Amino acid sequence: MSDTPPAPGSAPAPRQTLSYLHGLFEAYGLEAKSKLGQNFLIDLNLLDLIVRTAELDQSDAVLEVGTGTGSLTAKLADAAGAVVTVEIDRSLQPVAKEIVGERPNVKFVFGDALAKKNELNPDMLVAWDEAVKGANCTRKKLVANLPYVIATPLISNLLITRTDIDRMVVMVQWEIAERMRAVPNTKDYNALSVLVQSVADVETVRKVLPSNFHPRPKVDSAIVLIKPNAEKRAKVGDVMKFRVFLRDLYVHRRKNLRQALVGWPSGAREKKEVDAKLAELGIDGTLRSEALDLEQHLRLSAAFG
Repeated sequence: MSDTPPAPGSAPAPRQTLSYLHGLFEAYGLEAKSKLGQNFLIDLNLLDLIVRTAELDQSDAVLEVGTGTGSLTAKLADAAGAVVTVEIDRSLQPVAKEIVGERPNVKFVFGDALAKKNELNPDMLVAWDEAVKGANCTRKKLVANLPYVIATPLISNLLITRTDIDRMVVMVQWEIAERMRAVPNTKDYNALSVLVQSVADVETVRKVLPSNFHPRPKVDSAIVLIKPNAEKRAKVGDVMKFRVFLRDLYVHRRKNLRQALVGWPSGAREKKEVDAKLAELGIDGTLRSEALDLEQHLRLSAAFG
């Protein structure tokens, strides 16, 4: 099986190895852009693992963020009813379309997946909704080798604003994977840990070393499975409000709860009021926020949010 890249307009090579990727970039005059967090996966087995973990069939409309050269896109299109794939780097457009080929169930969206830090690209969401209707799909899934620079805001915003996602299978930095599944009183436990675990179940599927990418990132990565949980979400209530509360609670995470709540970013509180509410909740004000479990965070948000 040859790893020689195709000439533009010919049939694509069947697998993205390092030698293939080198040749492809040379043929198109391209290079990876570090500022966009571009690290291309060159391990075929990991691509297959991502697709298997997504458990795709024709009922699924997949959102992929970070089309890259289209190697994962093509595999997703083979299994899913519809694929909407988003890429910010327009120089990759001819490469991706060459690799993916003419597929009626694939929609390319070229632009940023984020309109701003806390807002998703509306064109991307519209395309995803239209793909569901057009292919008569019944489930939505995010499946992507995410650019490192947008992983956290993308996952957070989708979990907060969308209630119709069946699962997410994403490649992220190992540090982010550790944070999303961290437990109280550990160094990785923070606002992201609480937010994600309050609305979803999180599992690390596989740790991925830098040697599996080109160019090699400076950190390890992980394939993570995130399954939104409607029962958990119902306990949270207003997820956006809860996110804001967590942001303000953890802005000075070295402070204990009493100090953080008294000196609240949106307005100081009376010490007596804080002490009284904490006593009523049965929460020790000398603790730091990272010592609280999910249920305690929810009670604290209900009282002070």
